[in-house]
Amino acid sequence: MTAEEKDYFIPFEAYAEDSFVEKRSKFIGRLWRVETPEEATAKIKEMRETYWDATHNCYAYILREGNLMRYSDDGEPQGTAGMPMLDVLRHEGLVNVCCVVTRYFGGILLGTGGLVRAYTKGAQIAVAAAGIQQMSRFSTLLIACPYNLLGVVQQVLPAHDCTIEDTDYGADVTLTVIQPVGGLDALNAALADATAGTVYAEEMEVAFRGRRIR
Repeated sequence: MTAEEKDYFIPFEAYAEDSFVEKRSKFIGRLWRVETPEEATAKIKEMRETYWDATHNCYAYILREGNLMRYSDDGEPQGTAGMPMLDVLRHEGLVNVCCVVTRYFGGILLGTGGLVRAYTKGAQIAVAAAGIQQMSRFSTLLIACPYNLLGVVQQVLPAHDCTIEDTDYGADVTLTVIQPVGGLDALNAALADATAGTVYAEEMEVAFRGRRIR
């Protein structure tokens, strides 16, 4: 399996945010689902322009294509903001994600360790607010069968992780079915056995689909 075929993880929500206060400094973590460097930099630019009065707008983003990773401490001591945020995204296995943590300084210094913990938490609460979905490859299948065999076919499908997405009632019944990639041969063997070799599934396309895992 190539890297392009492997499962991957992205934010479930297109945008989410959360905040907390640490020693009178307010930290706001924001997270977006993005697909290109241009999208990520546009979100970062928007935050810096919108929250121009904030002390810092630190960021980290990861893109699946090219395994591109970028981060910035935006004036915080080196290694105390952007990298801890990036570490959170990497730990969660997320790609196509951009996180900005905005800080309004409250007058009390947090120290190096305190900053690392605060920006780590800022990224963590943003991820928690967005949720995570797993992207996996699924086959879209067409199954045409006579009306008298519809019940038989419907009984076979659940054991092969198949989900019926559409049913078309014509001369025959045509089912549009979604199945995780790799199960077509076993499904067709089961259909052939159950219908005396008269019904088979035909793969129409393969595409990534998401399901929320957290």
